[in-house]
Amino acid sequence: MGCFFSNRRKAEKESQPEGEGERPKQYSWDQREKVDPKDYMFSGLKDETVGRLPGQVAGQQFLIQDCENCNIYIFDHSATITIDDCTNCVIFLGPVKGSVFFRNCRDCKCTLACQQFRVRDCRKLEVFLCCATQPIIESSTNIKFGCFQWYYPELAFQFKDAALSIFNNTWSNIHDFTPVSGELNWSLLPEDTVVQDHVPLPTTEELKAVRVSTEANRSIVPVSRGQRQKSSDESCLVVLFAGDYTIANARKLIDEMVGKGFFLVQTKEVSMKAEDAQRVFGEKAPDFLPLLNKGPVIALEFNGDGAVEGCQLIVSEIFNGTKVQDFIDYFSFIRPFMSFPFPYNQIVLLFLLFLGIIKKKPADHDFLESMINNWGAKLCFFLAKLKC
Repeated sequence: MGCFFSNRRKAEKESQPEGEGERPKQYSWDQREKVDPKDYMFSGLKDETVGRLPGQVAGQQFLIQDCENCNIYIFDHSATITIDDCTNCVIFLGPVKGSVFFRNCRDCKCTLACQQFRVRDCRKLEVFLCCATQPIIESSTNIKFGCFQWYYPELAFQFKDAALSIFNNTWSNIHDFTPVSGELNWSLLPEDTVVQDHVPLPTTEELKAVRVSTEANRSIVPVSRGQRQKSSDESCLVVLFAGDYTIANARKLIDEMVGKGFFLVQTKEVSMKAEDAQRVFGEKAPDFLPLLNKGPVIALEFNGDGAVEGCQLIVSEIFNGTKVQDFIDYFSFIRPFMSFPFPYNQIVLLFLLFLGIIKKKPADHDFLESMINNWGAKLCFFLAKLKC
């Protein structure tokens, strides 16, 4: 055995002038841009219009506190936002990956999107909300909710950066931690409420550069009725499997159905597990697993007299190249979508849209007949538009 030793490195080290020692090691966190908390805070403002443009927050935490008579616009995505002790303010918040927490605020009007929403010790708030989980109020009164209704070009990408789905919005499913017997601490805003009358667009030249629209048909988040009373006993549940154009097709179907006078009640984006497929499709479940593995499905609930027939016609006219099935025994399928509070007296139609999956010629209907026979009375085939 032996060892290697060299006097060369020792000689080089001794020859270095004083003060020119080895440079300290550089780590990745040493190279990060320093963050000034003051850049992510509005504090102690009065009678001002302020904001942040797209790209100026970039996923950082933000704090708004002790503001009065202010208009505040955050046109970017963020990690979490806390709003403390604000009075008579208008507030817009772009997508928030985590929580938005209002504390000790009053007479504020807000539009925001977040993963979690909580209000404590507040009164007289109006909130146009997109929230992925159940909104919570605590020790608060006169809190009014409406559906998020907002658009600007960067907003869709900001939802993606914040890991929020535009279809997961439980804005009307409020939980009150401190209910008062005989009173209701929260309510839903009238359906015909004009968002811009409550949360006006910014007026400063800098913020006007963001091309904002509050029109319902341009809103990034589909405008839904939520838990408002339904106008009809007839509802239609539409489920789209993941594909290259699933979101675009969902938006198209919403536009067409709403344009024909039907109401969008609520939406959901959810992943189906293998056991869900087994419960729904039985022995045919293995055929559906490749579809489910592509990603989450999007579910849309429509309401209105004639919603079932109207949806059939729209699918027939617009979704050419799509295979559609009607689930008569739909209750077993509802379990993966437990947030949909369907009364049993509703007529629920479930479309399964397999976009681009079937490529047989329309003249070949043998496989359709065998499909009906194999799946039994549980399925009723009513329409087939197949790609050639």
